[in-house]
Amino acid sequence: MSIYLPILTKLAIGLLALIVQINIMGKGNLAPTSALDQVQNYVLGGIIGAVIYSDTITVYQFTIVLIIWTMLVMTVNFLKEHNRFIKYLIDGQPRVVVERGAVNIKNVLSAGLSANDLMFKLRAEGVYDLSQVKRAMLEQNGQLNVILDGEENMKYPIIFDGQANTDVLEIIGHDEDWLLNELNNQGFARFSDIFVGEYLEGRVRLTPYERQKNN
Repeated sequence: MSIYLPILTKLAIGLLALIVQINIMGKGNLAPTSALDQVQNYVLGGIIGAVIYSDTITVYQFTIVLIIWTMLVMTVNFLKEHNRFIKYLIDGQPRVVVERGAVNIKNVLSAGLSANDLMFKLRAEGVYDLSQVKRAMLEQNGQLNVILDGEENMKYPIIFDGQANTDVLEIIGHDEDWLLNELNNQGFARFSDIFVGEYLEGRVRLTPYERQKNN
């Protein structure tokens, strides 16, 4: 039994680390929607899987490695939520790959897609004629959302996590100065006051953070 005790201890610690990361950093890593979620899952699984049966790595060393990895992920998550550049660098943003039947070759190539990849994704959505496409958006997780002529446009937030979504602002023909003026008119001073902002039927609807709702 003493032979299996270190293995059981490491397994218990690994399971605890998984639970802690899921609860502290949210449920997103259960169904990854970003590169960070996927890397977090891969590395954590690799650490636990590779170390759990190794006799050369002690329970103490295993625990320290898990703590260091958890702290690294938490730091990156914090920076991502408070810095637009880091968030864009890690998560990316939806890209318009087809606009009114015309392929945006720059966005397609920057997303690492070939012409064959793009057409395959369109065929998977039941689209065989580019001229029928009003807009096709490539999401951060690689999924392609397609709007055909005559269909209603997809709704994307113009503010998320306290940051202005400049790509969507460009699509709707506005800039950050216009959006900040809209915030001021509704009693908010900064983008960071807002959890999510929506642009619906020409009007801006804001959802502030809980701590600021009563201000």
